[in-house]
Amino acid sequence: MPLWKTSASESPDIYATARAVEGLAKEHIPETGMSPEEAYNLVRDELYLDGNARQNLATFCTTWVEDEVHKLMADCIDKNMIDKDEYPQTAEIEARCVHIIASLWNSPEAEETIGCSTTGSSEAAMLGGLALKWAWRDRRKKEGKSYDKPNIVCGPVQVCWHKFAKYFDVELRQIPLSEGSLHMRPEQLKDYVDENTICVVPTLGVTFTGVYEPVSEICKELDKIQDQTGLDIPVHVDAASGGFVAPFLHPELLWDFRLDRVKSINASGHKFGLAPLGVGWVIWRDQKELPSDLVFNVDYLGGNMPTFALNFSRPGGQIVIQYYNFMRLGWVGYRGIQSACAENAQYLAEKLAGLPELDILYDGNGALPCVCYRLKHPQKAHYSLYDLSERVRMSGWQIASYPLPADMHDTVVQRIMVRHGVSHDAVDQLFLDIRKALNYLDKNNIKWSEAGPSFSHG
Repeated sequence: MPLWKTSASESPDIYATARAVEGLAKEHIPETGMSPEEAYNLVRDELYLDGNARQNLATFCTTWVEDEVHKLMADCIDKNMIDKDEYPQTAEIEARCVHIIASLWNSPEAEETIGCSTTGSSEAAMLGGLALKWAWRDRRKKEGKSYDKPNIVCGPVQVCWHKFAKYFDVELRQIPLSEGSLHMRPEQLKDYVDENTICVVPTLGVTFTGVYEPVSEICKELDKIQDQTGLDIPVHVDAASGGFVAPFLHPELLWDFRLDRVKSINASGHKFGLAPLGVGWVIWRDQKELPSDLVFNVDYLGGNMPTFALNFSRPGGQIVIQYYNFMRLGWVGYRGIQSACAENAQYLAEKLAGLPELDILYDGNGALPCVCYRLKHPQKAHYSLYDLSERVRMSGWQIASYPLPADMHDTVVQRIMVRHGVSHDAVDQLFLDIRKALNYLDKNNIKWSEAGPSFSHG
């Protein structure tokens, strides 16, 4: 056997072993294993080919956590959060988070309200939508009316609502955008709602642009529609990102349970909730908003436990970290972090506004801490924002570029998320790299570039 064909235990160097030289298995499980050290190093090397998460300014998700978070996540890796009989304290921590978030969103019954954790805001949105569909269907049955054509009305939504509509047989009525408006306008609602509308879904932090949809004005418009037609249409707020921003940066903004028409809210804990990937939350205004026939009682895990979720077994670490963040940071800490993000976003927008090539659509003021812009003269440029994304990626930055939804699908924008861990100095360096990339593109004709959208709203 050649000298280099040795195992990790026989070789003084991990990269002189047989597996390191021959490569890892790609299509079949190998016949024999290897040492933990060898497996760890070789698999970790694969991960170096991923982008640097800290420079990924396309994602909304948390990419920086404290060392203590890693320790608590390790402590919880074997805790199945769905098994509330075996892990009652994890269940208690989940319940505490529900009540804390309900209070944050001004629930009238925060200490008694119902809610649950999920794997993310997409699952939470679907649970909120399901509860509203069931409630609408029950009302229609009692009235002796048909219940086979439910619909939801929304503006530019994340793809989870398209999935909800397809998976659960609901018509999605998406109000189109128009020049000068980056979200649905309340006056448009009358043309889209009817007796089969299970809810209207405004988004607190539109994924495409970062702006808030005007929840309070939407509720007022629905009040008018009810006065005129008798239609009492509830609201579910998709606060995937804004649910952990607005309470701290815009406490005066009416978007939550202070509005009677708002029946449920979803949010992502692993976005501006600052928890690691894998946790979302859905909260109902009160217990009567969650139809009881959607709750399952599961008894094979050791005790009879009610559960309402699309997913089942999952680790409890992310829930524990959500609670850790609430305790670790407090209201003042969250406000400080979100304020720093907003200030850095506004600083970046101010610098980008000075570039003659760019037209700022949203500058980080009044909603999510991000910046959204387009080319000022896209028809005259011999490059696109997709090319700009590819160029700055050479410096490690990942920036989202994509077309807006209908009726503005001809408008391509870039959106930069400024999250916890993105410093003032990082913003300065990003700006310099964008300016350098634009200078290069201005001087070099890449008319036939095949660059395309660089962000999936799924």
